[in-house]
Amino acid sequence: MQNQSAVKRWVGLLIILAVMLACNMPGGSTGGPDLESTRGALELESTKMSLEFEQTALSVQITQAANQPTEPPPAPPAVAPTSAPAEQATYTPYPTYTVPPEQPTAQPTEPPAPTEVDMKAKIKAANVLVFEDIKGYPALLPYVSRAVDNMGFSGGKVMNVGDAVGNFMQALNSPVKWDLIVVSAEARQGVRGEFWDVLTDQVNNNVALVAEVWYLDQIANGRISSLLGKCGVDLFRDWARDPNRFNELDYSLYWLNPQHEIFSSPNLVAPLYTPNIYWMGDAGDLMKIGPGGDAQLLAGLHPKEKSTHGVLATCLGGRVVFQTFSTHDYRQSQVVPLWENYMTYTLTNHFKVVP
Repeated sequence: MQNQSAVKRWVGLLIILAVMLACNMPGGSTGGPDLESTRGALELESTKMSLEFEQTALSVQITQAANQPTEPPPAPPAVAPTSAPAEQATYTPYPTYTVPPEQPTAQPTEPPAPTEVDMKAKIKAANVLVFEDIKGYPALLPYVSRAVDNMGFSGGKVMNVGDAVGNFMQALNSPVKWDLIVVSAEARQGVRGEFWDVLTDQVNNNVALVAEVWYLDQIANGRISSLLGKCGVDLFRDWARDPNRFNELDYSLYWLNPQHEIFSSPNLVAPLYTPNIYWMGDAGDLMKIGPGGDAQLLAGLHPKEKSTHGVLATCLGGRVVFQTFSTHDYRQSQVVPLWENYMTYTLTNHFKVVP
């Protein structure tokens, strides 16, 4: 705007100068042809000069405008969105095929372990065969039979043949599927030779066995030997006492594994520290751990001797118990509950492997 004002002032001054020159030109006082033509020429010349100045000013304005920074065009007014957007065309891809992961081959699973309630019910309904030859001795109470009665077996078949070896063999060969066989051969009568062939077959069929054989020194090399080898226990030596002089406390028995459940379930039984000797002469036999098997000595003559001098052993997954001391050489209040524990322990392990 300042440039335009300056140009206009210059144009005005030039026009005034041109008029003054025209007035001072030589010539007559009257306007002749020369005067008129001269004035016309001056006016034409001043007009041309004015146009050139205007063009020059216009060029200057255009150049300045080109050099000025341009402002961005104003943003278009915002358009309010319509109530529903226009539906867009969607692209549906072709389905792809995914190879399903390879499923692992189902492995055969072991049957679930029975609960405590189920186990008690199974034990209560067990099929039990009992041989106790002490029934031929009226002076002695049948401790083992009392323990069987205390177990409260019901629902299964319980057969107590006493000392009848013929009935015992017949029952062993019967079609009955026994869960537990109890052999209390305290009087050392009958259970020898072929009986151990049949008993070994029963054990091989996962039948539980509790056997009192305090005459092991007489039969260890006989037909019982295959079962002893499978168990992993063997005869260590005979165990005797002088019938005329002996100290009862020398025949105290110690628990080699006091925490073992055979001493606590279902009855808590203390070690047999106070014998009540009945049988004179032979006290029984001592066992040792043999090659193979999984035998464990549980009671013996020395508390720190765990592999020899044993009188109570378990093996074959806890389904078999061997006792090599005489039941009636110890107090009824202890040995009857102990026999109950034998039966509970072996039957529990039997039912862990037999449906």
